[in-house]
Amino acid sequence: MEEFEASSAAKKTKTIYISTVFGIAMVLLMIGLLGLILVHANNLSRYVKENIVLNIFMDDSAHETDVLQLQKQLDANPMVKQTQYVSKELAARNLQKDLGEDFVKFLGYNPLSQSLDIYLKADYANNAGIEKFKAQLLKNPLVKEVKYQQSLVDQMNSNLTSISLIILGFAGIFVILSVALINNTIRLAIYSQRFLIKSMQLVGATKGFIRKPFLLYGIWHGLLGALIAIVILIGTLYLANKQIPDLVILQSPVEFGFVFLGIIAIGIFISGFSTFLAVNKYLRLKIYNLYR
Repeated sequence: MEEFEASSAAKKTKTIYISTVFGIAMVLLMIGLLGLILVHANNLSRYVKENIVLNIFMDDSAHETDVLQLQKQLDANPMVKQTQYVSKELAARNLQKDLGEDFVKFLGYNPLSQSLDIYLKADYANNAGIEKFKAQLLKNPLVKEVKYQQSLVDQMNSNLTSISLIILGFAGIFVILSVALINNTIRLAIYSQRFLIKSMQLVGATKGFIRKPFLLYGIWHGLLGALIAIVILIGTLYLANKQIPDLVILQSPVEFGFVFLGIIAIGIFISGFSTFLAVNKYLRLKIYNLYR
């Protein structure tokens, strides 16, 4: 009979621990999904900003060698991500494709100017940064005109700021709820062990001695839950990339690595800290309160 009761208690304890690990894993999975959404949103914002083009039209008297020299200078500018030289002939071919007819043949000459297409780094892709850069460019005698879609830049930055604030707001709320859920899961698991904790205390075990195995289990459960969540996240990313191949543009293995390390750290910390608080609660509890 005693062996049966011991076996039944062991099975019950194992079931509780398994449910605790999967409960932690599901919460960490949601945190990880939120982290991946933030990474993709940030990279999408950067990608959009770095694809804003500034068209720098050159003076008709500018020689190609001088324009190419200016291009090298711009490539060395810390604000510039990349540049592209567009000759008069290339500009004419591009416009012919858009119009669907040979306007050069009709006019008898090519009226277009050679130009440079400039793509700024994301940190400078706002109207203030672009206007500053434009003022510097116009001081150069080779530059005749600088054009970009100012209204588009304004609208884009405004929308991206609003979306970022909304996502961060949801992230903050979700992290708080996740911490509460993991904490409650751990407390329920420790609640089932409250008689064991008090029995060890009654036979003279120190608080540190009683607390240590529970903390180790708590840390181990947090780690297992984090690893399960990471495996599911990797599978989710794989399926997402199969369905939407263009997502690869917005993905960075380094940033994903930080997200996964963050999940592990959060899982271990919250699980360990919640276990510490729960065990301390029952160490301080009076015997007659164990049944409440």
